[in-house]
Amino acid sequence: MATHILTRAARFGAVIALALFGLSASAPAQEELQEEQAHEALHFPIEAPERRSWSFDGFFGKFDPAQLRRGLQVYRDVCQNCHALSMVPFRTLADEGGPQFTPEQAAEIAGAYTVTDGPDDQGLMFTRQARLSDHFPSIFANPQAAAFANNGAYPPDLSLMAKARSVPSGFPWFIFDALRFYQEGGPDYIAGFLTGYRDPPPGEEPPPGTYYNVHFGADDETAMPPQLFDGIVRYTDGAPQTVEQYAEDVAAFLMWTAEPHLVARKRLGFQVLIFLAAFIGLMYATKRRVWAPVH
Repeated sequence: MATHILTRAARFGAVIALALFGLSASAPAQEELQEEQAHEALHFPIEAPERRSWSFDGFFGKFDPAQLRRGLQVYRDVCQNCHALSMVPFRTLADEGGPQFTPEQAAEIAGAYTVTDGPDDQGLMFTRQARLSDHFPSIFANPQAAAFANNGAYPPDLSLMAKARSVPSGFPWFIFDALRFYQEGGPDYIAGFLTGYRDPPPGEEPPPGTYYNVHFGADDETAMPPQLFDGIVRYTDGAPQTVEQYAEDVAAFLMWTAEPHLVARKRLGFQVLIFLAAFIGLMYATKRRVWAPVH
């Protein structure tokens, strides 16, 4: 990044210096500088992801357990080949408000993984079958190994991705979003990103190892190739086996991993509002009774 900035600064300085001394920069240099400036002037994402309908939307929304189970399947079949869920313990798969697996089913899912534990009595680390108390392990030993296996691009942990990513709506729309408790920007962005791969416009060939994505929030190119294709994951509940369905299911699942207590939080908030309404009513009645003799 620093080298890229210095290179751009040197090119820009050269053009300014030539202009000040009455000289003209070469046509290739001018064109390259103009292309870089035009690229920086673009607003990313190029196309804002559409706002989708989610079961957990709104004040009374809640997760769809069937969708969360499908999203877990997409993660295990596709996403976990690069991305980790290091903050998600297996035991939460059986919690209320989540995928609602039985403890036995959650233990069976955990048993499909191995984790590093130790040290043992000899001071050595060892591997064992994962238990409900363990977290989803990464297939890579460390971030450096993950980056090396992905051409230098470190695949981020997805545990909190649905809360870390969103697309700003701008003024004055964010005011309306706050009034209607809109918090689904993360899932909207994830589903949009996974379905946002396009052929690049004519004359805009992405650099080697990158892919054109109109919904990518940081650039128009991403190091992650398309991962979802129709039929790549086999559902057993009759849901459509399409890219759109896969993207929505895994986005909903990542919303749950980022906020597993969303349903309980909404329930508590509703109870607090009822309490406050009753409290205000009692205080108003008390005020009327206490000040009645004065009036």
